[in-house]
Amino acid sequence: MSHVTVITIDGPVGVGKSTVARLVAAELGYFHIDTGAMYRSVTLAAMERRVNVADEAALTKLAQSLKIELKYTDGQLRVYCDGRDVTIAIRQPDVSKNTSPVADVIGVRQCMVEQQRQLGLAQPSVCEGRDIGTVVFPDARWKFYLDASLEERTKRHAQQLRELGNQVELEELKQAIRARDQHDRNRPYGPLRVARDAVIIDTTGIGQDEMTRIIRAFVGDASRRDSS
Repeated sequence: MSHVTVITIDGPVGVGKSTVARLVAAELGYFHIDTGAMYRSVTLAAMERRVNVADEAALTKLAQSLKIELKYTDGQLRVYCDGRDVTIAIRQPDVSKNTSPVADVIGVRQCMVEQQRQLGLAQPSVCEGRDIGTVVFPDARWKFYLDASLEERTKRHAQQLRELGNQVELEELKQAIRARDQHDRNRPYGPLRVARDAVIIDTTGIGQDEMTRIIRAFVGDASRRDSS
């Protein structure tokens, strides 16, 4: 791939990638590729079809068979799997719990990476995840890596869970996030890494609007330099 019109936003859990990616995409008129929703869709399908999440061959075959679509209606993301709206279903706690082992399967990741590339090459896009700037779009024009302290990420993730109606115990959640960080950084395929040419932004104490403004400023400055 040559430089594609894609903005990649990577980072660990709870850093605010999805919200910031959505805001940046909305301001620029770009398409937002929510990679997490795609992996959650595979997980939901596996659970509903009683596919063992430890059966890598079966999960890979399932992922290859699914038609996952991301559509925006009045600015809101709707996720479809084989024509069915699964937007709410993929956010349920049981799906969240099983998504990590499903997303670890190399065959599943390779299938989703191919779909993500097709989406990104079809239109200017903002794509967020953990391996977007390193694996999915290594030649993207703009790459960002968001980070924040463990305490900050715990608070943000707790708020997200509460908004979904879940009960949260902060210390337990902090330990879970620490374990997830370790797991993501040691995943054999598509681990969490900072792309060599990424702009690193420490978002500790920074709100979503400010994060969006910073990214917009970088993109705008680069665009102006290219056109001069």
